[in-house]
Amino acid sequence: MQIHHRSLSERVFHALAFEVLAIGISAPLAAWITNRSILSMGILTAVIATIAVVWNMLYNWLFDRLQARWGFERGYWVRVGHACGFEAGLIVIAIPFVAWWLDVSLWHALLLDIGFVLFYLPYGFLFNLGYDKIRQNLVAAH
Repeated sequence: MQIHHRSLSERVFHALAFEVLAIGISAPLAAWITNRSILSMGILTAVIATIAVVWNMLYNWLFDRLQARWGFERGYWVRVGHACGFEAGLIVIAIPFVAWWLDVSLWHALLLDIGFVLFYLPYGFLFNLGYDKIRQNLVAAH
């Protein structure tokens, strides 16, 4: 079993790489789907991404501590649970901002956020699976 010890600088890199790529994909898609301006949706996704960066670092730090304590492998089902847990926490944090920014009800903000989750859930799973593999290869090479 491999335990993942990550420095703060690696955590920052991981979170920023995740969010920059995600914004580049999701903002134009959200603007198209909601028929809102790309500027409005770009700002929305950037603010949510900023919230997500902080949440990502905290969540992954907690995840690493759980792994160190319980000794589980980061396999397929663990990554499914990891992605679901991250998105559930982010929904709770982001919905009030989405409702305020778009001037919609909490219900409509939830529905929009579900749309973001439908993008981010598989994106987060695939990004982290790929990141783990690349990291494993880089660590093994040194």
